Amino acid sequence: MRELLIATHNPGKLREFADIFADLNLRLYSLADVGIQTVVEETGQTFAENARLKAEGYRSLSGLPTLADDSGLEVAALGGAPGIHSARYGGLSGAAQLQYLLDQMRDIPWHQRLARFVCVIALAHPEYPTELVEGTLPGVIEFTPRGTGGFGYDPIFYVLDEDATLAELSAERKNQISHRAKAARAAREVLLRWQRATDG
Repeated sequence: MRELLIATHNPGKLREFADIFADLNLRLYSLADVGIQTVVEETGQTFAENARLKAEGYRSLSGLPTLADDSGLEVAALGGAPGIHSARYGGLSGAAQLQYLLDQMRDIPWHQRLARFVCVIALAHPEYPTELVEGTLPGVIEFTPRGTGGFGYDPIFYVLDEDATLAELSAERKNQISHRAKAARAAREVLLRWQRATDG
């Protein structure tokens, strides 16, 4: 097994996975690289269901072993919201979306502001059962945004062990501790096993 489709059009995400899988001697492709314009709809009710739908859908379209991920923010005080709706939460984006979440938590004290980022990666292979791996990063929702790095909810996601929000960390450090990095390292072990099985 020497090729892997990463189910994304995002070159940054492709580079991130390329770094983590660097020693596996894999040729990575994005959806654009293989000419796939079809969008596999995320109709699942969980991160795992959506990741599986994407991985198996794009594997069928490409014929290649395929990696797909679904991720988002779960806030305990909001019953796990925004969850799978993280990217479109409140129908807003950017600073307005952060403010919408903060407004919902205005009267919630620090010790009840626990949250976590979740990333589930699905790996779909033409010859093996689909496998799922997960990475999480626990934190606390800040009262006001801090930091200029990262994207999405990073400015309001405080990581206790780092004494900083994700937006205050360097990109290098974030990519060491993030939910996606943890899931990707677990995915690497699955890919290694597939390579050994294929190479005999």
